[in-house]
Amino acid sequence: MNVLITGAGIAGPAAALALSKAGITCEVAEARPGDDGDDDGTGAFLTLTANGQDALHAIDADQPVLDASFPARRLRIFSPDGRQLADAPLGHDHPCPRTITRAALSRALRRQAADHGIPVRHGKRLVTAGTGPGGTVTATFADGTQASADLLIGADGIHSPVRTLIDPGAPAPRYTGLLIACGYASHPAAQASADGYDMYYGNKAFFGCTTGPDQRTWWFARIPQPEPAATGTGDPDQIARAYDDDATPAAAIIRHTRGPVTTTSARDIACLPRWSNGAMIVIGDAAHAASPSTTQGASLAIEDAVILAQCLRDIPAIPGALTAFEQLRRDRVERVARSGASGENPVPSMGRPRKADAGESVFAHHIDWSATRRP
Repeated sequence: MNVLITGAGIAGPAAALALSKAGITCEVAEARPGDDGDDDGTGAFLTLTANGQDALHAIDADQPVLDASFPARRLRIFSPDGRQLADAPLGHDHPCPRTITRAALSRALRRQAADHGIPVRHGKRLVTAGTGPGGTVTATFADGTQASADLLIGADGIHSPVRTLIDPGAPAPRYTGLLIACGYASHPAAQASADGYDMYYGNKAFFGCTTGPDQRTWWFARIPQPEPAATGTGDPDQIARAYDDDATPAAAIIRHTRGPVTTTSARDIACLPRWSNGAMIVIGDAAHAASPSTTQGASLAIEDAVILAQCLRDIPAIPGALTAFEQLRRDRVERVARSGASGENPVPSMGRPRKADAGESVFAHHIDWSATRRP
């Protein structure tokens, strides 16, 4: 079997590593013209929760990510008037979350893919793809080149071209009503806790921060607003105004930011009717994007990558493997996506695993690589 993966962010390189471990030949095509290079200490960051770490461990890819991240061992919650409402340890029965920039996580996975001899080709923006005789899918890129494979995996993000190739009527990503901003403050007056996250419930918006190994305060803001904003960079002073009426350090931390503030409008795909068509499939944000408030986007994408590789390893026919994958994944990921679908700022989980339903912890999800996947 030969597999082509589009997208070299998080889900794509993770899928490549999982497929390689399963003995399946693959390559990755990335639209961006070149590698990101070294992380410049800006851009969005995320938390990789216990289930994401577990999925990486299943394919022997966790250590470089752990080395590039730092732990959050406590969670403190404060009211708009600055009163501490709670202080709880993170990770009772599972590893605590790890904080890492999105660029650093992607780079760690891509470097491991390179170490395994997996080609990652840049400047390959997918234009179209179609299935020919015998079921082989051929992808055409904007530079005029083509690539053929037995299966095309769209790990190409929330605005996935592969998703619309599978189903031209697929729903567009939905704006959830939250502006997400993040940045890095270096002024001593902006210092946050070094052993975990401080979370502030403001009168108008939610704010969280921690101190990284670089001694900067890594912060994020979730600001409800009725209309989506353009993704890019924001003005720290304008973002800080949402916290000016609070007796918390949020506004001061934001105004002490040095460097760009990354902003994006939180969007989700709570339910995608079609994930595959027999020769193409989408995973990660392309299939089930969740609001950043769930803290699960990266972790669920890595779970997808590993479980899809197991299905392709254990089920001979590709259509049957894709069907089994969807049966294994849809309920879980859609429950998580629904949990972040509101424009309100949800209460943090206080160190206890967020519940997908009455019987399953999101964080405690475990993947046994040696387990056989069957439809």
